[in-house]
Amino acid sequence: MKKTHIIGIVLIAIAIGALMSMVGEMSPYMSFDEAAKYPGTKFQVVGQLSKDKEMIYNPEVNPNHFSFYMKDQNEEERKVVLLDAKPQDFERSEEIVLTGSMKGDEFIASSMLMKCPSKYVEEEVRLKEITYQ
Repeated sequence: MKKTHIIGIVLIAIAIGALMSMVGEMSPYMSFDEAAKYPGTKFQVVGQLSKDKEMIYNPEVNPNHFSFYMKDQNEEERKVVLLDAKPQDFERSEEIVLTGSMKGDEFIASSMLMKCPSKYVEEEVRLKEITYQ
């Protein structure tokens, strides 16, 4: 075999390994009820912040512990414990995607993505108000 063939085979093997590791890290979207059926298994849950419930973040005690309540897409509300700092502008979020697992009645999240209102949408509304006045 030529060296180029060997190098090609090695590169293909590395690419396959990288793809397999990414597939293993992807977690499917679930509701809290579905995730509760498989405690300890990592899932993604999409929902909205329950703004009427308490949020607890005390960085002096533990900067990587933030708890709040969230409703999933089925309107099921659960307590969430994020093992990270409270994100800036968290209260303004429109949608939250959590990655983690259920532990009892709580969802323990290792990471979180937030969809916040776009500043461009706010500017567009402001411009429309100005033009109609």
